[in-house]
Amino acid sequence: MTLRIGNASGFYGDRFDAMHEMLTGGELDVLTGDYLAELTMLILGRDRMKDPAAGYARTFPRQLEECLGLAYERGVRIVTNAGGLNPAGLADAVRRLADRLGIPVRVAHVAGDDLTAAHPGSLAAHAYLGGFGIAECLRAGADVVVTGRVTDAALVTGPAAAHFGWTPQDHDRLAGAVVAGHVLECGAQTTGGNYAFFRDGDVRRPGFPLAELHEDGGCVITKHPGTGGFVDVGTVTAQLLYETAGARYAGPDVTTRLDTVWLSQDGPDRVRIEGVRGEAPPPTLKVGLNRLGGFRNEVVFVLTGLDVEAKAALVREQLEPALAEVSDVRWELARTDRPDAPTEETASALLRLVVRDPDQEAVGRALSGAAVELALASYPGFHVLAPPGKGSPYGVFEDVYVPHGGVDHVAVLHDGQRVPVPPPHDTLALEEVPQPPLPEPLPPGPVTRAALGRIAGARSGDKGGNANVGVWARTDEAWRWLAHELTADRFRELIPESRGLTVVRHVLPNLRALNFVVEGILGAGVAARHRFDPQAKALGEWLRSRHLEIPEALL
Repeated sequence: MTLRIGNASGFYGDRFDAMHEMLTGGELDVLTGDYLAELTMLILGRDRMKDPAAGYARTFPRQLEECLGLAYERGVRIVTNAGGLNPAGLADAVRRLADRLGIPVRVAHVAGDDLTAAHPGSLAAHAYLGGFGIAECLRAGADVVVTGRVTDAALVTGPAAAHFGWTPQDHDRLAGAVVAGHVLECGAQTTGGNYAFFRDGDVRRPGFPLAELHEDGGCVITKHPGTGGFVDVGTVTAQLLYETAGARYAGPDVTTRLDTVWLSQDGPDRVRIEGVRGEAPPPTLKVGLNRLGGFRNEVVFVLTGLDVEAKAALVREQLEPALAEVSDVRWELARTDRPDAPTEETASALLRLVVRDPDQEAVGRALSGAAVELALASYPGFHVLAPPGKGSPYGVFEDVYVPHGGVDHVAVLHDGQRVPVPPPHDTLALEEVPQPPLPEPLPPGPVTRAALGRIAGARSGDKGGNANVGVWARTDEAWRWLAHELTADRFRELIPESRGLTVVRHVLPNLRALNFVVEGILGAGVAARHRFDPQAKALGEWLRSRHLEIPEALL
């Protein structure tokens, strides 16, 4: 007995036509859509400040205009977290749409994640719920289930638990579904999108992934026939490492042991996942807190030609009086220039000034006036990419933890009945897994200085203020070298920005992978835009571009 679960959205703003493509491209039992991220919750919180009836992904009802009837005719159930901060409001909007279209669907939603009232000063505070509220809605006959903040993988664990009759004690099965859900949640990232070895296939328009999930929790990851992109062990490995950390991957339903995951190619565009083991979940739930941190402004000065360092020093000295009272001032000089350049753009470096302060005036007119006044009174060739504005609000993300019993997880069925979802009976405090033994190192031999990316892939992302960088080897021989060479200290050497920060290395031999967590590199999270790449999306590609002494036998 197989449950076919597809994904049609990896973020709020993903390909609009994906829902229609997934419903018409092949067989499905359930279609999921993941619309939420830390930044999205802040965006929806600001929407709700303007309109209390808002707070959900507004694109979702528009997608249903032409897809709700298709899903109903084909017997495909839709499960989505597009409800954001207002799942009841989105459920009502879907009912109104269904009534207008004359489609007799049953719409349910999941409630209880909103803890904003318990966290004064936050714009949005939401617990990451598990999948059993979704399961209750589906067991009661819902055709569409809308949630607020659940874990991304809950969009798969919920339908799987409902379909197969799993209980909260089925840890191994639930862990298998968590892995499937994590692979599906970012959509085209599993089918060749954002993939280190993207030249291995045609990724101009990748299809969206689906999982053929089995009763024992194992699955095959694939995509609809004829869609773009490709699915192989590498694309699945990359997504498994994305925004995770060590061997224990904690969630509200189960702690998944990522060190037990086995991947194998099961045919063209088919990857089998098996062997996954799970443990009781931790005794607490994660709560994501979003609040407004103050105001931010930015200006980028273009420094062309000679004396770049001296030009940068001059403009810094000239602006210093205007910035004296600003609470957070950051300068970054990007040496994008080159000597004897054939174009003006390649002869130019960029000096970026970012300021933050609780007072909008301090980063607004005060800065913009001081910067503009330099137009005829600073370094030769003075100009900026764009004049600074009046300053815009920025957000701050942090996570806290509450007991399971401190959250009223409720399934609100299509008929309005409210069914409480009990917390897990068994819990287990998280502990670090002992480091596994490393493979036998390669024998000594000639080496060549080359980019790490010649033999290893990487994918990176954000979790609050931390970044994770997953690195994997494509062959057993490369793994024997990588596991010994790329230590936490070597990582710091290759990524100077991480020096002085805590860098934790996790080893996942089954995946031939290392996962690095760089603590604090993103400051207060993506919405604070602490660095040039605020979500660390390209940190892994930077690492792959760095050169090391690599055995010639691997190249």
